[in-house]
Amino acid sequence: MTQVMTVEEREAFLNERRVGVIAVGRADRGPLAVPVWYRYADGEVQVWIERDSVKDKVLRKAGRFTLVAQSEELPYRYVSVEGPVVAADAPPTREQAVAIAGRYLSPEEADGYVDSALGESSVLVRMRPEKWLSSDQGKTG
Repeated sequence: MTQVMTVEEREAFLNERRVGVIAVGRADRGPLAVPVWYRYADGEVQVWIERDSVKDKVLRKAGRFTLVAQSEELPYRYVSVEGPVVAADAPPTREQAVAIAGRYLSPEEADGYVDSALGESSVLVRMRPEKWLSSDQGKTG
């Protein structure tokens, strides 16, 4: 039996609360790889970042990224998605920002975080996955 997750399994996995790591290629040095809060919705990975941050500059230049999410308990599992940035030109709506922050914080904490962090320099980066890798080591054959 394969350890590869089904479409339903990998989408459910991405919808669980996990810190993701994005990796973005750079021509002059190794890839940028940093942890991020993310949301998977409507077939897209959504990441809220700040305009002119290192992430923003590298993402704009590369035009695509990889996101990896993993479980740190047995059985080990991961999902990796890679694809083009389809939008990175506007701040998230309050609803989008709360949806991202609410994956990691209580409702009250998410509201407070969004109140303090969401602004004109915020950018919602949306990526539509083209390539998927996954493994669920709990699947044995």
